[in-house]
Amino acid sequence: MFKLFVDDIEYSFKKSSNILEACLVSGVNIPYFCWHPMLGSVGSCRQCAVKLYANDTDKKGKIVMSCMTPLDKKTIISVQEKEVINFRKQIIELLMINHPHDCPICEEAGSCHLQDMTVMTEHYSRRYRYKKKTHLNQYLGPFIQHEMNRCIKCFRCVRYYQDYTDGKDLGVFGSADNIYFGRLNEGMLNSEHSGNLVEICPTGVFTDKIYSKNYTRKWDMQYAPSVCQYCSIGCNTIVGERSGKIRKIDNRFNKNVNHYLICDLGRFGFSYSNSNDRPKNLKEKIQGKLLDLNKENVFFRIKNIFKNSSQVIGIGSSRASIESNFSLQELVGKENFSMGVSNDGKELLDFILNLIKNRNFSVPTLSEIENCDVILILGEDLTQISPRMALAVRQAVKRKQYGKIKKINVPLWHNKAVLNISQDKKNKLFITSIDHTKLDDISSWNYYASYEKQAEFSFLLAKKIKDFSFSTKKLDHIFEKKISLIASSLLNAKNPLIISGSHSRSISLIKSASNIVQAIKKHNKNVNLVLLTPNANSLGVACLEGMSIETALEKVVTKKNSSLIILENDLYRYISKSKVNKVLKFVKNIITIDHISTLTTEKSTMIIPCTNFFESSGTVVNYEGRAQRFFKVYDPNFYNKNVYVLESWKWLTLFRNFILDKTKKNISFDDIVNQCGEKHPKLKKIVSISPNSNFRIFGQKIARSPHRYTGRTALFLDKNVHEFQRLKDNDTMFSFSMEGNQSFNQTASYVPFIWFPGWNSAQAWNKVQIDKENKLCEGLRLFSKNTKNRIPFFKSNKSVNYLNVNLKIVPYYSIYGSEEITQKDSIILKLIKSTYIKINKLTAIKLGFKENSFITFFYFKEKFIFKVKFSVFLDKNIISLPIGFPNIPFSLIEKNIKNLKIEKQCILLNE
Repeated sequence: MFKLFVDDIEYSFKKSSNILEACLVSGVNIPYFCWHPMLGSVGSCRQCAVKLYANDTDKKGKIVMSCMTPLDKKTIISVQEKEVINFRKQIIELLMINHPHDCPICEEAGSCHLQDMTVMTEHYSRRYRYKKKTHLNQYLGPFIQHEMNRCIKCFRCVRYYQDYTDGKDLGVFGSADNIYFGRLNEGMLNSEHSGNLVEICPTGVFTDKIYSKNYTRKWDMQYAPSVCQYCSIGCNTIVGERSGKIRKIDNRFNKNVNHYLICDLGRFGFSYSNSNDRPKNLKEKIQGKLLDLNKENVFFRIKNIFKNSSQVIGIGSSRASIESNFSLQELVGKENFSMGVSNDGKELLDFILNLIKNRNFSVPTLSEIENCDVILILGEDLTQISPRMALAVRQAVKRKQYGKIKKINVPLWHNKAVLNISQDKKNKLFITSIDHTKLDDISSWNYYASYEKQAEFSFLLAKKIKDFSFSTKKLDHIFEKKISLIASSLLNAKNPLIISGSHSRSISLIKSASNIVQAIKKHNKNVNLVLLTPNANSLGVACLEGMSIETALEKVVTKKNSSLIILENDLYRYISKSKVNKVLKFVKNIITIDHISTLTTEKSTMIIPCTNFFESSGTVVNYEGRAQRFFKVYDPNFYNKNVYVLESWKWLTLFRNFILDKTKKNISFDDIVNQCGEKHPKLKKIVSISPNSNFRIFGQKIARSPHRYTGRTALFLDKNVHEFQRLKDNDTMFSFSMEGNQSFNQTASYVPFIWFPGWNSAQAWNKVQIDKENKLCEGLRLFSKNTKNRIPFFKSNKSVNYLNVNLKIVPYYSIYGSEEITQKDSIILKLIKSTYIKINKLTAIKLGFKENSFITFFYFKEKFIFKVKFSVFLDKNIISLPIGFPNIPFSLIEKNIKNLKIEKQCILLNE
């Protein structure tokens, strides 16, 4: 047990850390700048000074930097001693000499760590009377504003960007008192995690440029805890709103998921929510024209549709919550419910869910991934489809020396010592992919091939691991050597990890990944497996079970007078236009419930506007089977009486109650969650994820807004001088105002905004990071590991004779463009690069194609035009398309191209 005495008050700790961290966790405020729990200590700012005493008899003591001083069995310090108080005050005065003191116009004001620390040290007057140094600011892209004059030289930005993310395009220039943090040349930062600079920087050097366009002070926003919906990680976020507009998204600390970081798509991809092009009113198509539909009449119309239809098919979606999909299933019946994915997508999801549900292996969290020592990635381009996981992999690769560092008693928080000992020694990372990936710079070996060849390679690897005497002499000598190397590396690893997933659309690759895991298990070794899914709630929808989109459309065609209800889904994203159009001709009523405009809404006979995940509450299940709850930030109907938007689960439940003539016309969110848990055993645990709407602290709900919230009456002065009554939230434990409980100590698990007494910046999270009593909401895993379960070895597919195979289409993905919702974001839309078709360079030259020329092909009479781009890594038997981009459906995957020839740069696709 370690004991810390701070000004004669005793604190106890089970494990040692540095004095600064121990004090913060204990609630003792010590100002600091350069230290960060994720980045460790370097002692460069000199702000965290304390007086350290040798023993009880030492009355003089010495000034030390608390971030660089380890906790001893008995440590005696003073934070309030006069000499050390003056020392800290002088340090911050020196740091602030060239600061512009522009708090009134600085966007960081109110959430600035520099402000917090200045107040804490009681520095309030400027004695320096000479001219301040000024710097030119750089353009760093559409997300981040650069204001170098506010810098206090804490070095956090480059330590994060260079040392943590391995970024190469942001650095420090100059020396001594002439230091500049920026790029060699202006331009958008290359890292997919550059937006974290906004929170990492303790001042206003790096600020949120999108927030600037709709700026409001931190204390004048309404907040709610949320979960990012743009990939299968499910990072925790805090969403801020004012006047019916989403203004800002911040990272929300979750020790098992995203820690202190989120990717740029999750942080900046929210502008679509504020778009005026969103469906906001009920519409009905009459004689080809969309007309407004009365909200009272819509219930009678829906009831008549059910009464007069031979069947009503419901197509769900993995971008809708579990509750919304469940409500649709209840409305149309389980036999008429579709998961909203294609045939191959359903096969993959069902297979992945079955593996995770019956697993005898570990599915690691992001923090656990960082502790893996050998990693094998099969077919997934992590940086583009799950950037936050790619960053976790980078940390794992760099931690080879951590065991040695612990043995020689160097603390892991001692950043420079750890970096010095580690040098270039790295853990092993092996990658199989169709093309170059952004993780290739840290990989030990890459295998570029088609998914079939990757699966064939992986099946052989599994056999080699299972029985090392297995002969691979038929393979190329280099391949034989590499299979042996990877097999021995995985077997010798203490914590190996295999990563694969559904983005390849290859079930063989997933089966081969499972075989590798089971082969390692045969040797009584611990092993981890991650199987990534397309969306934040793909596994949640799979738990509900249902048919594919193709099966649903076939069902519609077989019965005349059928109707469709489509929930937050665009059929054209999965199926070709001609096929969907052909089927929809048979459908009399096409009812679409969505919060974005799509090709499907254009074809609909009725459009029912619903809220998005910022405006509703719900549950999603991430790749590890972790169910997490997100909460609505605001109600759009409150700000605009001319719109009528409800949560999709609420629309569907109201329809069902009206059709069944139930007297109870309204139903609460709690009711839906409870019903879903009762009817679906796999989802039973979602009831316990968070407290229900009856949760109170001293009779109060939790406030969504800070206690300093201002200007509430002024919001509606253009409409009425009287203040509008606040809405009551009957679905959650939060209130739509600053009225309610704001005790951080009691509501830390669900705190809707970043705040701690005396701490207004994002650094407030540092005070609760390892406090067990105030641990933040982590969600619940639906499925547990069962070591008794035996997962069979799957058979490999027959070897393919690649010489006789036509060019096959495979997908490539991009962080900007592949995700469906953010395609509607005006800022992200500008980052979506012009779509191109990738082809092997030698194959292209042989066929006479030129790079950057345009190529045209037809698929079911639909015309596609792409720019040609050469790749030296791509297999000669495949071409790669940006599947999932606007108007590029998933149905193109695995299609073979025949008659490939130059004919006005046109190729014909086998239909």
